Amino acid sequence: MPAKGKHRRPTSRRLLRTLAVASTGGAALALPLIGATGAHAAAAQGADVKQKSVTKAAEKPKKKAKKAPETYTVVPGDHLSKIAQEQHVSGGWKKLYADNREAIGSDPALIRPGLKLTLGAKAEKPQAPKKQAAPKKEAPKKQAKAAPAATGWTLPVAGSVGTPYHQSGSMWSSGYHTGVDFAVPTGTSLKAVGPATVVSAGPGGAYGNQVVLQLEDGRYAQYAHLSQISVSAGQSVSGGQEIGLSGATGNVTGPHLHFEIRTGPDYGSDIDPLGYLRAHGVTI
Repeated sequence: MPAKGKHRRPTSRRLLRTLAVASTGGAALALPLIGATGAHAAAAQGADVKQKSVTKAAEKPKKKAKKAPETYTVVPGDHLSKIAQEQHVSGGWKKLYADNREAIGSDPALIRPGLKLTLGAKAEKPQAPKKQAAPKKEAPKKQAKAAPAATGWTLPVAGSVGTPYHQSGSMWSSGYHTGVDFAVPTGTSLKAVGPATVVSAGPGGAYGNQVVLQLEDGRYAQYAHLSQISVSAGQSVSGGQEIGLSGATGNVTGPHLHFEIRTGPDYGSDIDPLGYLRAHGVTI
């Protein structure tokens, strides 16, 4: 018989208690480790998202500031072709005129000192000046015909009348236009207005290539800005005979014929050219 009072506890209970203690202790130790690892991963993920946001913001291109258009102030002696060339305007004087048409007006040859022109961009619509008289209405342009009159007199060229005689403006040294302009393209045939003798034919400074005729009544006719001259000094011509071709030589903003009638051969002796032609039976 086994000894009295001495009983052995089953081994299974001790084993279960040991496992329970180990399991409890292991869980207590494991939980902080799992929490630390998860926190570290979350912090790393947050830092990565923040870094991507900063990189995206840095990569986004910045908008370039819009460059303000440049302006040019007209000075005495300026004309559109000269300004366009010196200021390197793409499109030349025609683009410069188109962009500033409202400021310049209907005639590109009339630009006054002090006028501000926009270079390379459409100019803003100018504000109406205060206390300024309303501009005079321009008469509609007439299409002139160069058919010789019954008396042998004719117009100098077939084309529309542009800048009229005595148009005022500071761009002319006399303060006004000393002749009349005919708006015609380069290469248009020019005619002697009546029987005459060629006084000069060649370069004429600001007038470019020019021909000056002494008419049979003693008056002088001047043709300026020619692209080609067909006569020579001393030659006699009849009314309607071709003397050259229109062009854009000299001080001009575009091709046209500048025509004058003078009482003498020199500048400053001008008279109304259209009135003179009408007096000789030419219909205008």
